[in-house]
Amino acid sequence: MTRKRLRDDCFALPPGVDWTPVDEALARLRAALSRVTADEEVPLASAAGRILARPVIAKRDNPPAANAAVDGYAFAWDALCGADEARLPLAEGRAAAGRPFGGTVPAGYALRILTGAEVPAGTDTVVLQEDCEVSGNEVLIAAPRKRGANTRAAGEDAVAGTEALPAGRRIAPQDLARIASVGVGRVAVCARLRVGVLSTGDELIEPGAEGAGIFDANRPMLLAFLAAQGFEAVDLGRAPDRAEEVRAALDRGADEVDAILTTGGASDGDEDHVSKLLRAEGRIETWRIAVKPGRPLALGMWRGVPIFGLPGNPVAAFVCALVFARPALMLMAGAGWVEPEGVMLPAAFEKRKKPGRREYLRARLDPEGRVEVFRSEGSGLIGGLSWATGLCELPDGALEVVPGLPVRFLPFAAFGT
Repeated sequence: MTRKRLRDDCFALPPGVDWTPVDEALARLRAALSRVTADEEVPLASAAGRILARPVIAKRDNPPAANAAVDGYAFAWDALCGADEARLPLAEGRAAAGRPFGGTVPAGYALRILTGAEVPAGTDTVVLQEDCEVSGNEVLIAAPRKRGANTRAAGEDAVAGTEALPAGRRIAPQDLARIASVGVGRVAVCARLRVGVLSTGDELIEPGAEGAGIFDANRPMLLAFLAAQGFEAVDLGRAPDRAEEVRAALDRGADEVDAILTTGGASDGDEDHVSKLLRAEGRIETWRIAVKPGRPLALGMWRGVPIFGLPGNPVAAFVCALVFARPALMLMAGAGWVEPEGVMLPAAFEKRKKPGRREYLRARLDPEGRVEVFRSEGSGLIGGLSWATGLCELPDGALEVVPGLPVRFLPFAAFGT
């Protein structure tokens, strides 16, 4: 497929919508967006971290033939005649991985076999060598529990012609073993979603620069976040509060990327040129989401490219990137709608929460495995993001948290960071 464009009105809200609950906002994003990336084929060595555009179909069975799971002796189960043990003559030769026996083991005989070797014709069961006693050309076998013991059946892991991995899966290192084991050397993947990051504001200066101003903390954070998701992160730089420079940055982004994350300039102030330009020359919707931290999320379109206007505060920008931008971008990238997997754990803190907003607290686990939260909920304290190993998600309704109450912990690893 070729790169697609989204509808200019994909972010439009129904008339009368005001505050939007988190789950409803996520559902609207899911309904509004679709995959925009093209297909491409890559060798297995380059496939890690990529998103499968089509299912991986097994080219052959895995294992291709029944094989031994242990070192021992192969024999036919029927040779036991129901006894708990049997003394069997040894056939000449042995079977080893990559060096099959090549003949048929005579009825009533046993054959030396090593782990991974094909189970030779005339046998169907393997007994562990520790359960055997060899004397001359005979072996005393302690009967395994069942026919086929200590063997792996042909096609036990995968059958030729069946799906080994589904489309939309992001290929993990362990998936490379799965793909290789079924004889596939090249896979169809989605082209990497290209996502730009643009900071705006006269007050921003580059980290480490001399002079007055606020160091731009959002751009390096968001670029690294996007790279961790497997996207191609494109630095669109900083634009001062001048309409022509913001326009030039957005134009450059529309030529280079599939989506743009912005911070700053998306409100209604005199110098908020992102929102002004989107209203005048593009399209913008401001979703007032019932979430803390974050609330407003500006969603717009510029020359067919979606714009995600994140809050300027780094803590709120990071939380909104995790909760809202990540699943939306994953959907556009071809991975489908990806939600983090949380776990319910006992709280190590107290909090009385008012109804009306979903809250995400910077959190980590204490030595007892309980969820503790950062000392302050102030969204200006960026150090809390480094202190935390995840987020504690508190539901929309009123809640009184006391130590021991189960709360939902979302580790940063569940967001791919």
